[in-house]
Amino acid sequence: MTKNLLVLLFVSGLLTATSSATPAKGSTIAQEELVRNTQELFDAVAVGNQEPWKKYFAEDAMYFDEKGRNMNKAALVKDIAPLPKGYSGTIKIARVQSHIEDNIAILSYDMDETETIFGQNLTARYHATDTWMLRQGKWQIVAGQVLRYYEDPAPGKTDAAKFAEYIGTYELAPGTIMTVTAEGDHLYTQRGDRPKDELFPEAPAIFFRKGIEGRRLFHYADNGKVDTLIDRRNNEDVIWKKIK
Repeated sequence: MTKNLLVLLFVSGLLTATSSATPAKGSTIAQEELVRNTQELFDAVAVGNQEPWKKYFAEDAMYFDEKGRNMNKAALVKDIAPLPKGYSGTIKIARVQSHIEDNIAILSYDMDETETIFGQNLTARYHATDTWMLRQGKWQIVAGQVLRYYEDPAPGKTDAAKFAEYIGTYELAPGTIMTVTAEGDHLYTQRGDRPKDELFPEAPAIFFRKGIEGRRLFHYADNGKVDTLIDRRNNEDVIWKKIK
């Protein structure tokens, strides 16, 4: 074997090793970069800047938002519009988790939203999970899903004088009973041997339980007396008839 051939083989091996040790441009991504890209998306929302959404979402992306809408990229980009006059807001990414492997990156995070509407301040919390994929040298979102954290409504004033109208036993079906009791200015419901649930007033005859989505309403019959307790869940009602 000649000296020149030995040198050629050595250089060839060196180049091969260097090539395999150095990933192609854009082939890896870190959580920090995903967070920067995602924050760029949400910084663009209030001003209605569609460009980051065009950039970071794949053409065949699927997106499911907190309102239950199933949108493709065209619909999602079209939905990005400036806030109305008198409105302002921000969305900040927080509490991030990720799983990155080969050409797939999953980013899961909270969105802390603040919004000001003609001087009135509002807040909301959402959770989102995005799946990024490396295709043709570009990392883009191919699927995203958002949910909104449940928040209790603002409590209203307690009218303990009305509690006597609510107190009693309500029946869903034979043997399935709920009782309504009061202790001072606190109103409770209880099913069987389960612990009592305190009802907090939202509006007249409308109550909520802390940390539980839905409402409990007391319905008045034409004679002016309470005849049913309505357990409202996602705008659907379960009716409990007052039996005593």
